[in-house]
Amino acid sequence: MNVDLDVQYAIVDDDGEPPSPELIRTWVEAALNDQRDEAELTVRIVSAEEIQELNRNYRHKDKPTNVLSFPFEKIEGVVLPLLGDVVICAAVVALEAQQQHKLLFDHWAHMVVHGVLHLLGYDHIDEIEAEEMEALEIKVLQGLGIENPYDVFPSTAIY
Repeated sequence: MNVDLDVQYAIVDDDGEPPSPELIRTWVEAALNDQRDEAELTVRIVSAEEIQELNRNYRHKDKPTNVLSFPFEKIEGVVLPLLGDVVICAAVVALEAQQQHKLLFDHWAHMVVHGVLHLLGYDHIDEIEAEEMEALEIKVLQGLGIENPYDVFPSTAIY
């Protein structure tokens, strides 16, 4: 698998310690396994202020959230490996991990996998899609040695 991954850190000191680019790559590649031979994407780690602005502008929800995905809008007839961007809020992920009694980097892995699956076209708008996406998340995370993130908190935990 050939993955061109750009990891960007746009956070301040009090947002917590984000995972390394190497860990993020591991999680991205796990999510892409069997889905793509070649991919290009960005994972951007941001502050609560930046993700709130994105959430307000693109989802019309004026609050911070954990992860947003921005799939590349394909041009008909043009084949590119470009998937899009995953934006993750370090402060929200840290707070959720604490509130949900999860290991911080297990929750980070879940957010990365969740975001990448959105770039691949998976969604959780309706119950059938949500079940399919959650099952794939669970499978990918188990392959990484991470327990089912939905055992304690249902799919409504991700916005």
